[in-house]
Amino acid sequence: MLSIRNAHVYAPNPLGLRDVFVAGGRIASIDERGTPHHKDAQVLDAEGKFLVPGLIDQHVHITGAGGKRGYHSMTPELHATDLLAVGTTSVVGLLGTDGATRSIETLYAKAKALNMEGMSAYMHTGYYGIDPVHITGSAKTDLMFIDLVLGCKVAIADIRSSYPTDLELVRLLRDVRVGGMLAGKKGVVHVHLGALKGGMEPLFRMVSDYHFPIEHISPTHVGRTKDLFEQAVAFAKMGGSIDITTGASKFTEPEISAQLAVDSGVPDHLITFSTDGNAGLDRYDETGKQIGFRAAPISANLETFQAWVRTGNINPEQALKAVTSNPADNLGLRQKGRINPGCDADFCLFDDTWNLTDVIAHGKAVMKDGTMTLNPLFTRP
Repeated sequence: MLSIRNAHVYAPNPLGLRDVFVAGGRIASIDERGTPHHKDAQVLDAEGKFLVPGLIDQHVHITGAGGKRGYHSMTPELHATDLLAVGTTSVVGLLGTDGATRSIETLYAKAKALNMEGMSAYMHTGYYGIDPVHITGSAKTDLMFIDLVLGCKVAIADIRSSYPTDLELVRLLRDVRVGGMLAGKKGVVHVHLGALKGGMEPLFRMVSDYHFPIEHISPTHVGRTKDLFEQAVAFAKMGGSIDITTGASKFTEPEISAQLAVDSGVPDHLITFSTDGNAGLDRYDETGKQIGFRAAPISANLETFQAWVRTGNINPEQALKAVTSNPADNLGLRQKGRINPGCDADFCLFDDTWNLTDVIAHGKAVMKDGTMTLNPLFTRP
């Protein structure tokens, strides 16, 4: 049991100064300050701090990304302490271009491992291609029978994609929707967007020509180019969620893209951030010569939220939604992304200038005053 005292709570809507009681890894109550809690509860005094939901990153290469410049450019896998250190208490792992050396079975095993380490991890089946990379043989049955599978990934408008036809795409959407329906999940198709001509046009046709429910289509990398971003704004005005990549694939800074979306009339509950964390990126010297590789930063969601809220152009609750309640809603995770009784006790605490100080996952403190208290299971010599 944990009693969090004197916190200024953003749930993500502002609740003011409150005490929050946690039992069994869930939020038991949100109370007026000074409300008695169980005498055996551990007490965390959050005086002067903001208490917010734990951050959700819905696009991370947790097993490492395939090497786009050869085997030596593959990125390494992640551990829970890597993600928790930047406030990410819930993550969705997925594959990228490589559906061979980075297998879907290994992705599932890694997601299970992250859960065992103390955070919440989920996954999408599939990869860039339309050809099946699934555990059970299909996207539908993966959603039905694999507990951690929330949806399926596919790529369009990218030279590395399978160039799916409209019929192939709508059949995949149908499989994911039906599989989710039968398993009591929302079911989303997470669509990687490249920079090829046409961009999101197939997704508009899914909605207009095939009458497919837009809430099951989850496009990402919408800030890759200006033209793609303008399509994304139109998609959101139709009711679709749009995902701005914070760690890579951007024509401008992600907080600027988010502000442009809001200023263009996009409802703030339809904007999400994800890092594309651990994707393989090139490193260049000052002359522009490619000299090595780097992993896309898993800290980018935290940093983008901080940058956006510090501009003063957006309310904290609006900025928070992009990394808490909005991705939870997009993924159908009812117990995540909010500080409500019954929700999982995943929290981040920030000081009054929005510096991350503490992280709590499933009711257990894993970071205290900027120092990780959760010991990594594996250490390097």
